[in-house]
Amino acid sequence: MVAEKRPLFNSSSPSKTMAILIRGATVMTANGRGETLQDTSILVDGNRIAALDADNHFPVPEKTEIVDGRGCVVIPGFVQTHLHLCQTLFRGLADDLELLDWLQEKIFPFEAAHNDRSMYASAMVGIAELVRSGTTTILDMGSIAHEEEVIRAVGDSGMRAYVGKALMDVNDAYPKLKEPTKDALRSTRALAERWHNSFDGRIKYAAAPRFVLSCSDELLVEVASMVKSTPGMMLHTHASENKSEVEAVRKRCGMENIEYLHHLGLLSSSACLAHCVHLSDHEIDLLSSTQTAVSHCPSSNLKLGSGIARIPDLMKRNVTVSLGADGAPCNNSLDMFREMRLASLLQKPAHGPKAMPARAMFEMATIGGARALGLQDEIGSIEVGKKADLVLLNLNHEWNPLLAGGDLFSSVVYSASPENVESVMIDGAWVLRRKEFVTIDKEKILRDARGELTSLLQRVE
Repeated sequence: MVAEKRPLFNSSSPSKTMAILIRGATVMTANGRGETLQDTSILVDGNRIAALDADNHFPVPEKTEIVDGRGCVVIPGFVQTHLHLCQTLFRGLADDLELLDWLQEKIFPFEAAHNDRSMYASAMVGIAELVRSGTTTILDMGSIAHEEEVIRAVGDSGMRAYVGKALMDVNDAYPKLKEPTKDALRSTRALAERWHNSFDGRIKYAAAPRFVLSCSDELLVEVASMVKSTPGMMLHTHASENKSEVEAVRKRCGMENIEYLHHLGLLSSSACLAHCVHLSDHEIDLLSSTQTAVSHCPSSNLKLGSGIARIPDLMKRNVTVSLGADGAPCNNSLDMFREMRLASLLQKPAHGPKAMPARAMFEMATIGGARALGLQDEIGSIEVGKKADLVLLNLNHEWNPLLAGGDLFSSVVYSASPENVESVMIDGAWVLRRKEFVTIDKEKILRDARGELTSLLQRVE
């Protein structure tokens, strides 16, 4: 079976016909003050939070959907700032390899074998997993071709995203997966012009040079200029993930990875760098002074043997740190609950048990991700006027009784899982309701994915 093909179009959000009132819930706001509100009602009107009140003292429009939130915990949707939806089909097919071998032997050949149908199928499977585990916004890096299919999948599903094709005009490891510099820049500009701020603003564009070793200086400089001249565009790349990569960059460029990106003008408040595992103190200072964000991917860094990032040091220097699962083949899960828990536990042996507490991890996964994307005024916390990206959790199960006075941050970060996710709302519309997908046909996308993977593997050279 293959994925159904439909024409691309600039869509609106999933249809929504009435206001929604979530009544009597416990609300973890992530509003910067650590506030958790008890017995609180949330009124969603259009795609925004219209009212938030413990006593329900606000007018309710006619034809409002009433949701009983008693016993539920409402959190902001998780924001993941480094993903590869194009790789979801490759889960379990590239295990137990170091980064550069992983790319050369497995991921580059697999990505080169994608066609439009397999790309759409891969993206939809990833999006379904993300929604089911409470993620509502992503920063995604595609491959060099078929990026329209990733955008179509994001639009069809109702997800909020920054998306962008991977830019690679150098690839000595696998020459079939690269393109001429002018072609890469031309196609990126065309994608940005068509899709930046599309789908009622849910989809924005991120120019995505893959990493220094896959890009010429000309390409990197032009991308930096493109981002600076386009309001709201992000720059998304990998940096300092692996020791072999860092050594290769030093040999080619004569300086450290972050120093080189800064030298070419890529560091800014509009940039989010994935990994940043191997950094000098000077590089951390550069990230801080340029307000460049870092996406921490703990599961991926461990599985590829890349190392443990200096997250406490980054946070002490006021670098915005967010979380991402990376791709399914270097993590095998896209679950933010796992990333929060692991990001906290990783640092405790070196920095003590009080390092990276649960509240800090919860904020890193919500408002921290929003800050990394420059969207902190729109998403990432539950506040009146912000977009209604909400997740309803049921934490009252037999293994984790939610006792009066218990620490909700601990429950969410250290104990919860996708099984606790009851409903997910993005942009004021349900995408998951009572554990059932609203915008996604789960059985169909899994069936399509199996067929597309079989065909893709036959195309790999």
